[in-house]
Amino acid sequence: MVYINKITGLSTFVAPTEDIQTACTKDLTTVAVDVILENDTVDEAVGSESLQSLFSEWDNPVFARYPEVAVDVSSGQAESLAVKIHNILYPYRFTKEMIHSMQVLQQVDNKFIACLMSTKTEENDKAGGNLLVLVDQHAAHERVRLEQLIIDSYEKQQPQVSGRKKLLSSTVIPPLEITVTEEQRRLLWCYHKNLEDLGLEFIFPDTSDSVILVGKVPLCFVEREANELRRGRSTVTKSIVEEFIREQVELLQTTGGVQGTLPLTVQKVLASQACHGAIKFNDGLNLEESYRLIEALSWCQLPFQCAHGRPSMLPLADIDHLEQEKQIKPNLAKLRKMAQAWRLFGKAEGCDTRQSLQQSMPPCSLHEDRIINP
Repeated sequence: MVYINKITGLSTFVAPTEDIQTACTKDLTTVAVDVILENDTVDEAVGSESLQSLFSEWDNPVFARYPEVAVDVSSGQAESLAVKIHNILYPYRFTKEMIHSMQVLQQVDNKFIACLMSTKTEENDKAGGNLLVLVDQHAAHERVRLEQLIIDSYEKQQPQVSGRKKLLSSTVIPPLEITVTEEQRRLLWCYHKNLEDLGLEFIFPDTSDSVILVGKVPLCFVEREANELRRGRSTVTKSIVEEFIREQVELLQTTGGVQGTLPLTVQKVLASQACHGAIKFNDGLNLEESYRLIEALSWCQLPFQCAHGRPSMLPLADIDHLEQEKQIKPNLAKLRKMAQAWRLFGKAEGCDTRQSLQQSMPPCSLHEDRIINP
């Protein structure tokens, strides 16, 4: 069972009973959308958000918190997913099939692509639609690049008997020296053959019980290192490998085996690569380039999220609802009469005020005037 965090877009893994590949069987949520199984409903009886946030911040002293893993879009885990868009007036339920029929209008402000999408199931195979949506061109291209990078990260040969695919790896010379605890070293020794499927190859020197050597790492780590050095930054391979090892040790401690899911550390590295090479804001796209981008997005497993879990598109207006609403034009002649009446009322009120002041003057003032001027 996999849950995606509403804020970060990262996912939490609930361990299965056996060492099998985990499938998406429950609600996946992001900030603006709910990704759910087709023909399924969101359970409204789930606890309040305040209770969920309290539980997420609670440090359980007895049971370790389940580690986070990524959804492996290359293995069909995201098949048959739909998206529920939260809207105050009109809730929408999107499916990946709807994107195939999206009609591209044009680029907007060099940032978004305006499209028409049909929310009616009987018209999903027709181009165009009733809903005007804005597609974030950076988020869309980032999602396309991420899913392609995930596919390219695995070896092209058929999956092994266990059903797990093998990540491409690269040899590190000299091997990386990583400091671990005795328990971590024991776990890594017991599962080092399984961890080779994740691109890790360990050497366990007899000279020390707190040090291991890493001779191979996933290929994407080496590519990330090359990109960082090209930009004049410091090396990052060792810190990424240390994070990767901690992640796998947590999984081994909580689940008792290596899981057949894309490691979270690998996904972070691939997401960074997808972001740096994606189309940016203020990049101009003509109609043909916009159409190709939307077409590529329609074939993605999770087209409604960018590589970091943010929404890739936003509903702007429903044309059908706009046609139903009556547009009342202001009566300018009536407004002029009202304004004139208010001005006259203000003048009349001022005259009445002066008269009332004169009438309210005390009569003794007149008698005093006679005495002074006989």
